[in-house]
Amino acid sequence: MHTLIFATNNQNKVEEIRKVTNGLFNIITLKEAGIDIDIPEPHNTLEANATEKSTVIHAMTKENVFSEDTGLEVAALNGEPGVKSARYAGEGRDFQANIDKLLVNLEGQTDRQAQFRTVVSLILNEKEYLFEGICKGRITVEQKGLKGFGYDPVFIPDGADKTFAEMTMDEKNQYSHRKKAINKLIDFLLA
Repeated sequence: MHTLIFATNNQNKVEEIRKVTNGLFNIITLKEAGIDIDIPEPHNTLEANATEKSTVIHAMTKENVFSEDTGLEVAALNGEPGVKSARYAGEGRDFQANIDKLLVNLEGQTDRQAQFRTVVSLILNEKEYLFEGICKGRITVEQKGLKGFGYDPVFIPDGADKTFAEMTMDEKNQYSHRKKAINKLIDFLLA
């Protein structure tokens, strides 16, 4: 069984990914690995930020590591908030402020198409591999639901009639961008 350090401090993402991998791998969080740092995301692409996170932790531990970076890309806003999704309304990573800013910026817009895009960076045996997952959908006019995190209360995936925040984890994972990327990682590791 592969043991992988997951280079994130986001417990919501850890729970999502552990649910998807379902015990196929031993996933160690930064906290469990005794690492207490906030890895910067200074780059202007999801790919570069994912690589930054996995590279920093790999350099510290010499272990096999994976990380991910996810962005919400809204068509009417030329792909914003994109790589800045977690800090859209400022450095505080305040998801409510981010949602408020997004809804204000979309006021009066009829095109509410959006997609979540996740890029996973895996460093395995000193080599990096990238995997991508996309979930297309639309932004609601108002927030609905209390589950999930981030932009989940305002995103309805194509083929669904409720937001991610109204779904159980199992329901969300039928559409999830993160699950799609992690499934590619799983297929690669099991090949």
